[in-house]
Amino acid sequence: MSLEKVLSIAGKPGLYKLKTQTRVGFLAESLLDGKTINVGARQNVSLLSEIAIYTLTEEVPLREVFKKISEKEDGRETISHKVTKEELEEYFFGIMPGYDEDRVYASDIKKVVQWYNLLIKNGLTDFSEAKTDEEVEAKASKSTKVVSPKAAAPKSASPKASNAKKGGVTKSTAARKT
Repeated sequence: MSLEKVLSIAGKPGLYKLKTQTRVGFLAESLLDGKTINVGARQNVSLLSEIAIYTLTEEVPLREVFKKISEKEDGRETISHKVTKEELEEYFFGIMPGYDEDRVYASDIKKVVQWYNLLIKNGLTDFSEAKTDEEVEAKASKSTKVVSPKAAAPKSASPKASNAKKGGVTKSTAARKT
């Protein structure tokens, strides 16, 4: 599983794996204890694939930071997130020498280290880039699947259908009323 399905939920400890969507939000499974929780649409949720770390020149995606930590630690867990602020900053400077010290706080570094260790414990070590829609489409176009022209043609809305949506009367609804 890639980082596109891993979530951080504000006010909840640890990370969560996206399970399924519901009418009012979605279900997520905790990577800490395996419990499934219902997450409402109003809760503040962040996908790990969308988080970045500020550097002096650009924003580096979290997946790249995780890759660098993994390379340094040979795919094993790293230091504890409970070490001192100075140790965390020194370790992170070894990983990301150009990180912006004014915008990346010790609490942010603590989260990154904690999340990395949690992902490694749960066997989620795929920090590669997710496939884009263009790559998926290119792969689909290379397949030998044959689609009939009738099935491939887009469905256009008929005037009757658009009138029915607006509350207008069509032949079929008029016939039912009489």
